[in-house]
Amino acid sequence: MTDDFLISLAAALQHPSAPSSDYDLNPELRLAPNRVLRAAAVLVAIDLSGSVAKLWLTKRSSALQHHPGQVAFPGGKQDQSDADLTQTALREAKEEIGLAPENVEVIGCLSPHETVTGFLVTPIVGLVRTSFLPVPEAGEVSEAFAVPVSHVFDTSRFVVQSRRWRGQHRRYYTIPYGPYYIWGATARMLYALADAAGKEADAA
Repeated sequence: MTDDFLISLAAALQHPSAPSSDYDLNPELRLAPNRVLRAAAVLVAIDLSGSVAKLWLTKRSSALQHHPGQVAFPGGKQDQSDADLTQTALREAKEEIGLAPENVEVIGCLSPHETVTGFLVTPIVGLVRTSFLPVPEAGEVSEAFAVPVSHVFDTSRFVVQSRRWRGQHRRYYTIPYGPYYIWGATARMLYALADAAGKEADAA
């Protein structure tokens, strides 16, 4: 990752885009006006400790109630004891993959993303400067793995696919990497970040 890219990324985080949702590609789906969303946060952990910048993701345990077996950012719902959503993301990353909060330089956040499961998720973006060995929390995470930033920050690699959901075709973003199928909310948030950083780079 070049210094120019980091500058574009930081600039993008200073100009938040509109909030996103799992319904963005499905305008025919109606949202309940009285729906109650639960606050959550995820950590977009960009690891700069090696020769190739990479992004840490997890494969969720198949035993979880929400999104079992799916690829996700480390993160979860906000606890009452969390001072803010940044603390939520850092706490969850430590619990889920053993990433110490002091090893993360938070540089900003994306606009929140609404999921079909009723969460309003704020992606917190942080830089990891010192290498670490991920330790997946067995109850929540079956695997932690890294994807090159050059892969997930290239909007041309994203593909829109669809499947039937509650009797209707639901469209969603995907960005597969090797054996990992990155899709849904995680891919949508990645696309938002990649798109925003790309636009800042083009405008520079």
